[in-house]
Amino acid sequence: MGNVEVVAPPKEKKRKKRKEATETLHIPQYHVVLLDDDDHTYEYVIEMLMALFGHSMSTAFRMACEVDLKGRVIVETTHRERAELKRDQIHAYGADWRIPHCRGSMSALVEPAG
Repeated sequence: MGNVEVVAPPKEKKRKKRKEATETLHIPQYHVVLLDDDDHTYEYVIEMLMALFGHSMSTAFRMACEVDLKGRVIVETTHRERAELKRDQIHAYGADWRIPHCRGSMSALVEPAG
């Protein structure tokens, strides 16, 4: 038999753990604000909020009451691009078929949160 050479695996160097500094990225938040008018029914507002924002019926009803009482209600708080998209979806939702003189969607705006 020939000579058998045994080779040991290379020794692993111990790596020092570096503490990595983590920085939190703070994305500015914006409110989507629904504005009141007299050309849309509670049913319209509730249906729209459920369809566009996924709110439950009870949440949508509470928001419909608040917009009627206070003239405005925050329907979502999110980053700017989504807030602008949601505002545009409100503007594009269409007229309330229950009211013959209703000519279009409700109004909404985007404003910085906080």
